[in-house]
Amino acid sequence: MDPELNRYILMNEGKGLIPGYPQSMLDILGKSNIAAVSGSSHRYLRASLLSLIGPAIIMDRLLPKLDRFMRICLRDWDGKTVDIQAKTIDMALFIAFNHIVEDEPTSVYDAFKLEFDKLVLGSLSLPVNFPGTNYHRGFEGRKGVIRILRQIIDKRASSRRTHNDMLDHLLRNVDSKYQLSDEEILDQIITILYSGYETVSTTSMMAIKYLHDHPRALQELRDEHFRIRETKRPEEPFNWNEYKSMTFTRAVIFETLRLATIVNGVLRKTTQEMELNGFVIPKGWRIYVYTREMNYDPFVYPEPFTFNPWRWLDKKLESHNHCLLFGGGSRLCPGKELGLVKISMFLHYCVTTYRWEEIGAEKILKFPRVEAPHGLHIRVSKYK
Repeated sequence: MDPELNRYILMNEGKGLIPGYPQSMLDILGKSNIAAVSGSSHRYLRASLLSLIGPAIIMDRLLPKLDRFMRICLRDWDGKTVDIQAKTIDMALFIAFNHIVEDEPTSVYDAFKLEFDKLVLGSLSLPVNFPGTNYHRGFEGRKGVIRILRQIIDKRASSRRTHNDMLDHLLRNVDSKYQLSDEEILDQIITILYSGYETVSTTSMMAIKYLHDHPRALQELRDEHFRIRETKRPEEPFNWNEYKSMTFTRAVIFETLRLATIVNGVLRKTTQEMELNGFVIPKGWRIYVYTREMNYDPFVYPEPFTFNPWRWLDKKLESHNHCLLFGGGSRLCPGKELGLVKISMFLHYCVTTYRWEEIGAEKILKFPRVEAPHGLHIRVSKYK
C-alpha cells in the first residue's frame, strides 16, 4: 500500500488511468452510467448529475422533502425491536426513490425495490450469466427497473400534470445545458439510486453501532442536535445553515466511514503502457487502488482502530492528501454532500427521538463488505 501512488492514480485520469470496472458490472448498471465513461462524456454526465443533487439543489429543493421522508422512515419505532441494518437499507432506497419519482403508490415502490435489489446483488456477483445465478438475476432486475421507470415516464407523457421531482426535471429538460437521451436519463436514475444506496445505509447502521458503544460521543451528538431543536417547532424541518452547523455530526460520519471502510478501493485501467514505481504496466491492464489501509495509517490517524470522531474537528484532516473517503480527482463522489445530509438527518431524528440498546452481540463483517449477516437488532424506546 503506497498512499502517494494511490493518490497519483486517482488524480491522473487524463494521463491514461481511466475507470476500469468490469464490463459485466457496467452491463447491469448501463453503458451511460457515470462509472462507465471518461473524458468529455464523463464531464458532461457529472455536470448533469450535479444539477440534480449538488449542494445548491439540496439547499433550495431537496432538504424539506428529505426531512419529510426521513420522519416517515423513523416513525413508530418506540417500544419495538428493529433490525437497524434492514431499516437503514430501506431508508436509503425509499428516500432516493421518492426524490426521483414522487407521488407514486406504495405498490410501485415495493415492485421497484424487488427489482432493484436483484440489480444490486447482480452487479456485485461473478459474471456467470445463466438462469439461477445472481448475475442473471441482476440482468432481470435491470429489465424490471427499466420497465417500471418507462411505465412512469409513459404515464407522465400522457398527462399535463407537472411533478416536483428529479424525473420531471430530466424529462422536461429544465436545465437546457444538459440534454440527455432517454437511455441516458434511465442510466442517470440508476446511477443516483445505486451510488448512494449501500454507502448511506451501511454508514448509518455503523454510526448507530459506534455511538451505542461510545456513550460520550453519543451524548455530545445529542447535545448538538438538541441545541438545534430548541430553536424550532416540533414539525419544523431543519435548514441548510443548521445542517452546516453540525460539526460534530460531520465528524461522527467521517470517523464511521474511516473505521468501517464501506468502500475498499476502486479500479482503474491503463490506456497506454506506463511505468509506476519502477514497474511497467502494459496497456489495457487493470489496477486495483486499495484505499482501505490508508484509513488505518497511524501517521495520519493516531490510534487508528479507535473510534475517535473528535479527530475530525481539525478541518485540515478532511483535505489531507491521503484522505480518499469519497474518492479523488475528477472522480470525487458527486453525491458526497447529499449523502452527508441524509446521514446527518437520520442521526438527527434518531438521537432526538429515541434511545437504543443492542440485543445480543451480533456479528458484523468488515470485509469484503461491511454487513451484519444476521442483522443488527436494537431495542428502541422514546428518549423523552
